[in-house]
Amino acid sequence: MPNYNGVWSLSTQYQYAADWPDPTDSNRGLYAGGYGAPNYNNIEFFAIQTTGNSADFGDLTVARRGHSDGSSSTRAVFSSGIDADGVVNVIDFVTIASTGDATDFGDSTVARQIVGGCSNATRGLTAGGNSSGAAYDDTIDYITIANTGNATDFGNLSVGRYGAGASSSTTRGVFISGYTGSHVNTMDYVTIGTTGNASDFGDTATTSASYNAACSSSTRIVIGGGSSDGAKINVLQYITTGTTGNASDFGDLTNSIQNAAATSDLTRGVFAGGIASSRVNVIQFITIATTGDATDFGDLSQVSNYAAAASNAHGGLA
Repeated sequence: MPNYNGVWSLSTQYQYAADWPDPTDSNRGLYAGGYGAPNYNNIEFFAIQTTGNSADFGDLTVARRGHSDGSSSTRAVFSSGIDADGVVNVIDFVTIASTGDATDFGDSTVARQIVGGCSNATRGLTAGGNSSGAAYDDTIDYITIANTGNATDFGNLSVGRYGAGASSSTTRGVFISGYTGSHVNTMDYVTIGTTGNASDFGDTATTSASYNAACSSSTRIVIGGGSSDGAKINVLQYITTGTTGNASDFGDLTNSIQNAAATSDLTRGVFAGGIASSRVNVIQFITIATTGDATDFGDLSQVSNYAAAASNAHGGLA
């Protein structure tokens, strides 16, 4: 890092500024696990404000798919999912600014898969899923990200389901669409800092968007892709987190896709992986504050779906 002394003129400040690291490079996204026959345990990372291919970060404690994600500015936490032997209640974590393998965090309240997860700076929430006890689970549980330990009961979704996307502001977590034996366009929300059952938020703009991916700024959640009446879609839609109401059209992804994973910083949302006609390794991005179509970002190291994504700068941390 350069080291300059003295009082600078304005022109000298501009000249020297180019030599300093770009602070947006610290906005890091992670893509973890997923399915590519068999399950993967690898974690990959990328700088959200750049474009390019992902790089190796380390490994999860268990190779799995259908798990949830949550993160603070320092830690990413991955919960539940299904491994080679069945549904699991494993929670593990990594330190986002470093690279290396995940460490055991504790256990979720229910072993389940195809869950939705979101977080603010303090708490991570996991909701819904498919468990050995309930095909369409309505459980919401939470952890305190800075600690380690088992999850605690939070409340229940308005409708038990799996395949719901999820994202958050600093105060609200929203769980989006899902599958209940049929695809639904239900969106419901909770106040992350409390406990209690979810309340109705509104409906997705499509018939449904089950198996969608969602990311957020501090004010807006963008929902990408999914399945509408069994057909994969390329639709991007958005909601304003601080209000309630139905989703509005945002634009389109580069392809029709479901079971992707999404994360963000306060300006850019990134969607990665998923399944189109087959599994893909595509990474694409949007600018959350505007509307418009997604743009190519780069590639993951391998094709996969049912993964989880997290960052150290998403809308729940603003």
